[in-house]
Amino acid sequence: MDKIAIIYWSGTGNTQAMANAISEGVKDAGAQADVFFVNEFSGNLDDYHKVAFGCPAMGDEVLEENEFEPFFSAVEHTLSDKTVLLFGSYGWGDGQWMRDWLERVRPKCKVLLNDGLIANNEPDDIDLQRCRDAGQTLAKAE
Repeated sequence: MDKIAIIYWSGTGNTQAMANAISEGVKDAGAQADVFFVNEFSGNLDDYHKVAFGCPAMGDEVLEENEFEPFFSAVEHTLSDKTVLLFGSYGWGDGQWMRDWLERVRPKCKVLLNDGLIANNEPDDIDLQRCRDAGQTLAKAE
């Protein structure tokens, strides 16, 4: 059975809701989802072939700078043999933080969903279903 890590940072609970919905989709597809708030992950990414990373847009459309960015910077060099899903929420702007993040990881790994998975503010039922669908797609990806 595939083990998939879902590692996220959330300040308002919006990105956390997305992480939980992705986890539901992974489990519905028959895979194991291990969900971690970024500062709770103490494992080894080598234990996972697939990883979903979630972070909302912060400040001037950047990743959260105190916990998530340092963590991601430390692990992004280990993504070369992994399938990766990027997700998060935003409350302003147009999603530039996600486009920048995708450009950053594309040369390093196989990216699932070319535009990432984003929700404006609190994810609604449609957004959460998209998250569950993405979780199933991630679980079934080679």
